[in-house]
Amino acid sequence: MDRQPDRLRKRKDFLAAARGRKRAERGLVLQANFRNDENSPRVGFTVTRKVGCAVERNRAKRRLRAAAAEVLPLLAKDGYDYVLIGRQDTLTRRWPDLIGDLRIALSKVHGSRGAQAPASSDASSSASGKDVPHG
Repeated sequence: MDRQPDRLRKRKDFLAAARGRKRAERGLVLQANFRNDENSPRVGFTVTRKVGCAVERNRAKRRLRAAAAEVLPLLAKDGYDYVLIGRQDTLTRRWPDLIGDLRIALSKVHGSRGAQAPASSDASSSASGKDVPHG
């Protein structure tokens, strides 16, 4: 994918992404929802009032938009809606670290879907022992 993702603008699309997969990193939270179509990916941005005043929230959104413009054309998948949520650390996080946070979040959101499907359908115990009850 070589072009920028389209933008999410409607509240129902943001709410649908909130019901999808989530990954929290230090600099941002990523929500991803698979739309089950082959259209280009879409992205939305939000920052709550907890982050700060309007000036700080706008700065956080600008940083998220810039990070998304750099990373999403390379790693976003068709048929997905993404919502990037700003955190307090979005304002002060070093730029390479913020880009890294977005890359990690995308890889976890996309990578764990394929890894979870066989494990959940297989009734055998996992190698890590996390599925084994204690007691």
